[in-house]
Amino acid sequence: APNVQAALRDVYGVENTEPFVLPLAQLLGFIGAHEWHKKGVTIPELGGAIHVPFGVFSPIRGEYLSLIAQAKLPANARTALDVGTGSGVIAALLAQRGVAHIIATDTNPRAIACAQANIARLGFAPQINVLQQDLFGEHTADLIVCNPPWLPAKPTSAVETALYDPKHAMLHAFLRGAAAHLAQGGQVWLVMSNLAELLGLRGAHDLANWFAQYGWRVVGSLKTTPQHRKASDRSDPLAFARQREITTLYILERA
Repeated sequence: APNVQAALRDVYGVENTEPFVLPLAQLLGFIGAHEWHKKGVTIPELGGAIHVPFGVFSPIRGEYLSLIAQAKLPANARTALDVGTGSGVIAALLAQRGVAHIIATDTNPRAIACAQANIARLGFAPQINVLQQDLFGEHTADLIVCNPPWLPAKPTSAVETALYDPKHAMLHAFLRGAAAHLAQGGQVWLVMSNLAELLGLRGAHDLANWFAQYGWRVVGSLKTTPQHRKASDRSDPLAFARQREITTLYILERA
């Protein structure tokens, strides 16, 4: 049998010395995640790879990163806040673009360790401080960036908190609180897919209404379409929505 200790260490964080039983499908999932962790996900915009362990959201469908790489930075933007950093990929992109000081926050301890490792590997540690905090902490920045969970559903694991946000609670908290942490003349960049709308889980005008409700105006946007395999898989049960999905980077300023 293959030695799976490294894969199990990736998942459980400790070396196990006692025998225990796992379902084969779960073990194969752990092994697959470990191989992805070792291999990494190539990020063309970074000219390097992001390595993501089990339990952290992977930027494997990273078309939104091209939007963050293209968007014009606010004038004199020296500080940025990456809310829900996950793998650290957005913070790294902002550092590569020349933002001098970046705070990256997340509540998932695995994500914190993952982001710190990726940022150090890419050489951006002097510019980026990764902190285990909810949303904004006590920080203020010229640019606040967030790629929140896109679907209003209940997560069943830590990694699913990057995908599912019950009743869009995290999105509401972000839009409600961001203004207090934004420097004068600063911008908020929010990455959102319309998949929830296409699935009937969010109204077509809800986002625009929430922006207005929390005192934001849209001053620009960039759009892209999914490039991942499922987007063109006609056998996928969600093909009717995935084929029409659009991911948008909303550029927001105080109204």
